[in-house]
Amino acid sequence: MKQKLQNKITIVTGATSGMGAAIAKLFAAEGAKVIVNGRNEERGNQVVSSIVESNGQATFVQSDISTEEGNAFLFHETMKIYGGLDIVVANAGYLGLGSITEVSIDTWHQTINTNLNSIFYLLRLAIPEMLKRGKGNVVVNGSIAGFKSFPNHPAYNASKGALVPLVKQIALEYGPKIRANLICPGPIDTPLIWDSAQAFPDPDKAVADAAKATLIGRLGTPGDVAKAALFLASEDSSFITGTTITVDGGIMTK
Repeated sequence: MKQKLQNKITIVTGATSGMGAAIAKLFAAEGAKVIVNGRNEERGNQVVSSIVESNGQATFVQSDISTEEGNAFLFHETMKIYGGLDIVVANAGYLGLGSITEVSIDTWHQTINTNLNSIFYLLRLAIPEMLKRGKGNVVVNGSIAGFKSFPNHPAYNASKGALVPLVKQIALEYGPKIRANLICPGPIDTPLIWDSAQAFPDPDKAVADAAKATLIGRLGTPGDVAKAALFLASEDSSFITGTTITVDGGIMTK
């Protein structure tokens, strides 16, 4: 059976754990040449080792994508290693907690820089390369926080909400050569959900309640999100662009 992403050069940001690691591994299993990006070298190398042991292709590139310089380094290293770029999965995220009046200025900017500005910085470089190659694909990992408020999450919610029009704009301006779509996960069983739950009086109860609130009756898994990303990055979704897919167990329908 033909692999869905055979020889597609792919950057996955925030790929050293959680959803990003699951996406990197699944894309590699489907034939992609994956750049595993993140700040933690040990975890990044572990993801690469797992991929290589399964006969996939991957390289770890360490950079801080909350900065313009970190994204430039990531892009240029990708070009040096693989000589091109076909797919960007903008997955990296930062959870900055605190109400409007309590969140620190540094936390606010770190959240916006990581969750929103990083995509701008990377795609300014990636899109021209994709256009030169005649085809490209952008998959952005957002959150239902872009549509739904949570206590003490203003920076996170604002950064994720901005991704909806941003993805539509990319699809509008660079189609048909480039497709761009947004995934908005709900409660997914990663360290992030436990970090987020700290904003509630009883974190354990908050996570349990989130699982119960889904129509499926459980937390999602990183693999659930990875499968959605694969669908959007592959030709299986060739007539889909500028849209948002919620991977949330139906929680947004309630």
